[in-house]
Amino acid sequence: MGVQNWTYILVGITFSIYIGIAIWTRAGSTKEFYVAGGGVSPLANGMATAADWMSAASFISMAGIISFAGYDGAVYLMGWTGGYVLLALLLAPYLRKFGKFTVPDFIGDRYYSNTARFVGVICALLVSFTYVAGQMRGVGLVFSRFLEVDINTGVIIGMIIVLFYAVLGGMKGITYTQVAQYCVLIFAFMVPAIFISIQMTGNPIPQIGFGDTLNDGSGIYLLDKLDGLSTDLGFDEYTEGSKSLIDVFAITLALMVGTAGLPHVIVRFFTVKRVKDARKSAGIALLLIAVLYTTAPAVSVFARTNLIETVSNKSYATMPEWFKKWETTGLITFDDKNNDGTIQYVADISKNELVVDNDIMVLANPEIANLPDWVIALVAAGALAAALSTAAGLLLVISSSVSHDLIKKMVKKDISENGELIAARLSAVIAVVVAGYFGINPPGFVAATVALAFGLAAASFFPAIILGIFYKRMNKEGAIAGMVVGITAMLLYMVKYRLGWFDDTLPNESEWWFGISPEGFGSVAMILNFLVSVIVMKFTPVPPEDVQEIVENIRIPSGAGKATH
Repeated sequence: MGVQNWTYILVGITFSIYIGIAIWTRAGSTKEFYVAGGGVSPLANGMATAADWMSAASFISMAGIISFAGYDGAVYLMGWTGGYVLLALLLAPYLRKFGKFTVPDFIGDRYYSNTARFVGVICALLVSFTYVAGQMRGVGLVFSRFLEVDINTGVIIGMIIVLFYAVLGGMKGITYTQVAQYCVLIFAFMVPAIFISIQMTGNPIPQIGFGDTLNDGSGIYLLDKLDGLSTDLGFDEYTEGSKSLIDVFAITLALMVGTAGLPHVIVRFFTVKRVKDARKSAGIALLLIAVLYTTAPAVSVFARTNLIETVSNKSYATMPEWFKKWETTGLITFDDKNNDGTIQYVADISKNELVVDNDIMVLANPEIANLPDWVIALVAAGALAAALSTAAGLLLVISSSVSHDLIKKMVKKDISENGELIAARLSAVIAVVVAGYFGINPPGFVAATVALAFGLAAASFFPAIILGIFYKRMNKEGAIAGMVVGITAMLLYMVKYRLGWFDDTLPNESEWWFGISPEGFGSVAMILNFLVSVIVMKFTPVPPEDVQEIVENIRIPSGAGKATH
């Protein structure tokens, strides 16, 4: 039985499980739709949070970036992991204590202003749509290769699946679907990693294996071999970085504080009963996330080594089947510049004949290593689980921002609960369509797109939430001004230096401000947000007494009210 048949079987089984769970746990009220009824156990919420957090960027693209960037790719590991710790310690318990449905809900009530709520909605939509574009592209990539359909068709299939359980089940359905998706994605990520670690070093623990000696009797360490392969082709040493220190710092910080401002992750902590449950689920999620994040560097080394040894200076006619299959997706291309039929894979752009997309490294890794067909298909099922779990959480944020924060709180305050639930589901439908468009026309490869979403979250939500929790003097004028300035600065930098909208050609790295990449500029925009917020606050009225009392109460670490309208 071939890879495609195995893929149909495993993807079919997992999708049936997701849809079955969605039908079984369908939401019957707005509270169930927004926060799963507020009664999710810490273990289930920890697993769901881990699945929500480990998106297509974590599963598909992070190891791909590290494969090509080497040491420099560690910024994604440090930023995303450190950011989750920041979220768990600094924000999650306090936001759960506040007891609302959404991040714009917190912004609107804490800053006693519908204007602040509206700005929060706009920021949530910008962050979520940018993030979901990466997930839908990830779905398209998997379907394109393993079900042999084009990427656009793959995105549409993913849209239909995620629409079904996100619209039907809301947060309640998504939560328990994500529990299943965590099990699928972590099994799918670990199995090939263990196989290849044994294959290359004889060590069954990938986290140790990639720093071990090769099992060919040479006594050479795997990383030393990869360094040699890289330098022989003109690339930098894999274990040495080439990014500037300021850019490494900026990207890491932007990813960290962006994590702490991601609305689809924050809302997960509104689904548990008590503040201590929020802390427990945050700890459980961190342990579960660490399994994949500590394995990703090993997968990167295995994939990069096997790729170079398989394709470099080899005859195109002798390339294995996987190479030809990935060529049809357009994610790996060979241009025989000297017409000798041999693949020249080198750092010199003028001589290099092979272009490999970062996003195929994890997906193609089992094929490059000649693993069994069922393992290759399992990776496809895991990648889909990762992408769809996060896409569902993001779509819920989008729909709740529109139905609850915009319609219920601002436009039609007397709307019935049933009417609000209908509005939420219609919003989700529209959001899926827009997300599909961005999946078909993404602004970059998966992890780069997602990194921009983190920059937007860092530039907008993080300062407003931190100041809202820990500084009772912060008022609506300061928060609104800070969010507007922060998100605008990040958007302008992003469209100029990543999308190239203001120029005929994309500006090069020498034109970046302070040498900071678009993925790291969220740090600068965040600092601007903080500065503007505090300066404007100094010249405007203090918040009302009742708001200041709310802020005092949030920081008391005992008890918590139920999530309310």
